[in-house]
Amino acid sequence: MSLALAHAAAAPAQSTQVFILPAGTTTLPDAAAGDLVAAARQYVNAALADEQKLVHLNHFSHHHYFVVLADKPTSAQVAEQLRRAGHTLHAQLKAEKVAEVFIQNLSATPNAALLLAEGLALTAYQFEGYKTDEKSLKAPALKTVYLVNGQTSVAKIHELANLLAGVQLARDLVNAPLNKLNAVQFAERMAQAGDEAGYTTDILDLAKIEALRMGGLLAVNLGSPEPPTFSILEYKPEGAKNEKPYVLVGKGVVFDTGGLSLKPTPNSMDMMKCDMAGGAAVAGTLYALAKNQVPLHVIGLVPATDNRPGGLAYAPGDVITMHSGLTVEVRNTDAEGRLLLADALSFAKRYEPELVIDLATLTGAAVRALGTEASASMGTAEPATLQKLAEAGHAVHERLVEFPLWDEYADHIKSDIADINNLGKGEAGHISAAKFLERFAVGYPWIHLDIAGPAYLTAPESYRGKGGTGVGVRLLYEFLTKQLA
Repeated sequence: MSLALAHAAAAPAQSTQVFILPAGTTTLPDAAAGDLVAAARQYVNAALADEQKLVHLNHFSHHHYFVVLADKPTSAQVAEQLRRAGHTLHAQLKAEKVAEVFIQNLSATPNAALLLAEGLALTAYQFEGYKTDEKSLKAPALKTVYLVNGQTSVAKIHELANLLAGVQLARDLVNAPLNKLNAVQFAERMAQAGDEAGYTTDILDLAKIEALRMGGLLAVNLGSPEPPTFSILEYKPEGAKNEKPYVLVGKGVVFDTGGLSLKPTPNSMDMMKCDMAGGAAVAGTLYALAKNQVPLHVIGLVPATDNRPGGLAYAPGDVITMHSGLTVEVRNTDAEGRLLLADALSFAKRYEPELVIDLATLTGAAVRALGTEASASMGTAEPATLQKLAEAGHAVHERLVEFPLWDEYADHIKSDIADINNLGKGEAGHISAAKFLERFAVGYPWIHLDIAGPAYLTAPESYRGKGGTGVGVRLLYEFLTKQLA
């Protein structure tokens, strides 16, 4: 992490401190007053009485900040307010060039300090990028956030730091441009992360992909001068609690021109380095699980290529045979992500999984339906499983909205010359895309997440920042670790 999280038994004298106060606090409690002079106490009490949620005292040599919890009806809403308070606090710490800060939780919310630190750390993320000027290369002043004793254990701080490192990995991968991260480099970066964290990676090259007859992945890759990859990430610790593995499938289109069905550039193709955000989320989740030694057997599958119109590029009207044996009529080469995912979903059956979850920046329809505030979910898993995933989404504020997969939507992908077509109709495009995937997710429970909206932001938004958000990592980590309960 660019911002380190650590434990401290106590805050040193004249250090910058943040006190988290209970909702409705109007008078500074003694535990937060310390050796404040009367005028300082009076200033803070007046601000609290005025219902200010973040109060700042500048002592010149150090600072005091007071964060008041929001009075919200649910714990998930309180948690999100704390993350957003962390974002607001970060701006003030940055302006004051604070190097380290000590957080003390004086509220009855046990994990309040962790949540505030989470918002701080996610806001502090900066993509290293490729600028060469001295100002851009200068490291930020804020280096360390200490959580002071109280309700937060060293183990919980360590767990959060590793989870956020997984988010950072996903963000870094999404933010890298094609000429720095083609399909082979993407696979290699995931393998390097596995070596560091403790999961294994098997990278299938073109010859192996051809031997497996992954017609969808091969078709999309036809127009590219660079080969595809199919990465198998596996974390299988001793003493894993699940007999059958959880399988995560991530779309890995490292750049999408739309192929022969070429995308327009403004506000479309120019952002398509993010089209592998699903694969990045899978890597980030495996990284966090392995670093925290979570006792679960989890497998990640990431088919990767770019989608270009050159050479022998596949064309509208082509019919391709998939890994499963089904035939697909190509009606639009920009509906390529589902072709990669379909091969991976078919391949996943060999693991006899407990559950398969796929993540993909799949459709503009999901963005039009939900904006950047949520992802679309659909699937064949039991309603209770879908509900648990939705609850995980609320807990980490990576929310899901479930859409139907009614039988009637199968009509949207009918073809006159093949088993199915890859486009669907103009309406309900996110649902017809999921209906396409459903034909390949056979023999196991399955959930599809269309993360096209929140995966990449073109303008800064609180602690999610700008660019790759790493969406899916905290969601899947929360959901999977809850399976141990």
